[in-house]
Amino acid sequence: MTTEAPQDGPLSGMLAVSIAANAPGPEAAALLRAEGMRIVKIEGPAGDLLIEAAPGWYAELTEDVEVRKLDLRSESGFAEFRGLLAEADLLITSHRRAGLTRLGITVPALAAINADLCWIEIVGDNEAPDVPGHNLTYQFRAGLLAPPAMPRTALADLAGARDAARAALALLLGRARGRAERHRTIGLRQSAEALDAPVRHGLSVDGGFLSGALPNYRIYALSDGWAAVAALEPHFAARFDAAVGADPAAFFAAATVAEIETLAEAQDLPIEAVAG
Repeated sequence: MTTEAPQDGPLSGMLAVSIAANAPGPEAAALLRAEGMRIVKIEGPAGDLLIEAAPGWYAELTEDVEVRKLDLRSESGFAEFRGLLAEADLLITSHRRAGLTRLGITVPALAAINADLCWIEIVGDNEAPDVPGHNLTYQFRAGLLAPPAMPRTALADLAGARDAARAALALLLGRARGRAERHRTIGLRQSAEALDAPVRHGLSVDGGFLSGALPNYRIYALSDGWAAVAALEPHFAARFDAAVGADPAAFFAAATVAEIETLAEAQDLPIEAVAG
């Protein structure tokens, strides 16, 4: 859920223009908007696919955002876009590089419009920015999925959005300090791979420390739901063992969500229980 943009936030008075659709670009823009930056989102004649796929999420991401419909392939549409860029601090894109080049969006072209303009270019893969991909393929490649289960959330997109917002702040701060850098590329594949350390180091793979192999770090079935137990540290583990006995699975199977919530509070244990 987004938060209301502060009127006197640290980025107040700055303008970002985004032509990024779907999730990563708008999420990055929302993070900057929450710090006071004004956002103008440019959508093509067909609009943003996210409004059909997840209208509630689209509404969150465009709250306090000025949405303009422009055809950047038309002379008048691109002229209006250029006018916005001339007064903007930041441009956010998420197109393939070849498509941006056809539109005339390149580092030299943007510098000619506005030498102070910073550009965050979100691509699928830094190493192959014109190769198609998606959150699913990047998570799969990074080893963050357990096939055939589909991902429950768009980790690559959301991680990429945060990387993009952080890179935007770095560019803007660098500009304020007299640095010349105005462009950074964020790869969603690389953002997904940045989350794979627990997999690479064996923590969360089968048999790993965080894989559910330990009885005090596992998800258990309850009589009316599920419980996630994270009693990992020694003092929690000892308290957990004393509370549930030698057969944790049987203990939880006979318990209700309400009973486990009471146990967690009374014993100060990191356990979360949910119904259903």
